[in-house]
Amino acid sequence: MHWITRTGWPGNLLALVAGTLTTLSLAPFDIWPLALLSVALLYLGLRETAAKQAAQRGWCYGFGLFASGVSWVYVSIHDFGAASPALAGLLTLGFVAGLALFFALLGWLWVRLLRNRHSALGDALAFAALWLALDALRGWILTGFPWLYIGYSQLDGPLAGLAPLGGVWLLSFAVALSATLLAAIPRLLADKARLAAVVLLLSPWLAGLALEDHAWTTSKGEPLTVAAVQGNVAQSMKWDPKKLEMQLLLYRDMTFGSRPADLIVWPETAIPILKEHAEGYLTMMAGFANQRESALITGVPVRQPNAAGELRYYNGLTSTGDGAGTYLKQKLVPFGEYVPLQDLLRGLIAFFDLPMSDFARGESGQPLLQAKGLQIAPYICYEVVYPEFAAGLAAQSDLLLTVSNDAWFGRSIGPLQHLQMAQMRALEAGRWMIRATNNGITVLIDPYGQITEQIPQFEQAVLYGDVTPMQGLTPYLRWRSWPLIAVCMLLLGWALIRRKA
Repeated sequence: MHWITRTGWPGNLLALVAGTLTTLSLAPFDIWPLALLSVALLYLGLRETAAKQAAQRGWCYGFGLFASGVSWVYVSIHDFGAASPALAGLLTLGFVAGLALFFALLGWLWVRLLRNRHSALGDALAFAALWLALDALRGWILTGFPWLYIGYSQLDGPLAGLAPLGGVWLLSFAVALSATLLAAIPRLLADKARLAAVVLLLSPWLAGLALEDHAWTTSKGEPLTVAAVQGNVAQSMKWDPKKLEMQLLLYRDMTFGSRPADLIVWPETAIPILKEHAEGYLTMMAGFANQRESALITGVPVRQPNAAGELRYYNGLTSTGDGAGTYLKQKLVPFGEYVPLQDLLRGLIAFFDLPMSDFARGESGQPLLQAKGLQIAPYICYEVVYPEFAAGLAAQSDLLLTVSNDAWFGRSIGPLQHLQMAQMRALEAGRWMIRATNNGITVLIDPYGQITEQIPQFEQAVLYGDVTPMQGLTPYLRWRSWPLIAVCMLLLGWALIRRKA
């Protein structure tokens, strides 16, 4: 214990290792108890340190987490951004080091303002509240990077039943609180509030198990059949004008040869030309869908004026056949779909000039897509990783749909992490989700976050299955994270007051 809590490089090294444990608790490894161990080790490592040392230790934790968890960034930059191995490694290192600053801030704030040496229970509650606050900040600042939240470790863990109550946020808070309480057991034994600590430690896990199979939503009509087309188009071919006809014929022929289905879904930018240039093709596919009494939903870039009258490009989804509507992506991927500080960065290296990296953000408040008389909540790629954004669309919907092109991640763990977050969105909303991707992982997800149908990654195939439209709101869709935000603010305020007293 002294080796863990003492100052100096051994504790920093342990913090680095602890950060990597969180990655192992998430997809594709899914060893969920490691999330508890990871947080507990960091908490213990901050117990006896000064603020400067705590910031260093927090940064080491964050570096271990992101270096192991988002290593797929290197694949995107090197393999598809045409950067040399050295440059790709340097850019990835800078990205990881920057993200680790959030945990440096956590360590500094904790020791400087919140750490309570007199109440083990209060100490644990404040630490969990601060953890969640920094997670929320990371998901918001500079458009956000809401990846690798510890709550995702519980998708198949005992706390999963809490997701419809408070989303992945509540799961993260419960994991952080449980980990700190377990780490503080020696102190809690001498604490007057030890009985309350036991209740707080056990309650989330018992509630999660009790609510594991609880149905918060009910079916709305009969199941619909789905045909999700996975074209498996190589990223090197995606925006090559010479390969355009091949791609259009591929999706046409795979769809013509598919079984009849109520919903036909193509992935993100399955049509790799502007919608205005593909009207004839879309009209032909709409005619085919109408013959089968189907709705076809596909990704396609859109060019149209924005509110200021400027002609801009958007990453879009459109529904045709027995469907209607076009949705424009609101949450864009930095560098992949837009370049921050582009006046300075464009032209420096090929990575900053990737195809279709000048998209504009779609306006908020867009209507949902229509298909077979149903309201479809659309999420294009990165959008599905934002819990609050996704909940806002899901609350209006009968069915969830996410499309993506995970070819950017290669054969890394990125697509599996991305899928896990999509599963969590279905669980939070209590709704079925269709996930159609260019090269996998294409799946159907039930309202409990479990995969019911799946086709292999990196293969051309069509996924068939049934989904059921749902009605009703889970507590999370109704209240979002506001109750948890209020609790965390009270805990942090109380910790500040106690610290000054």
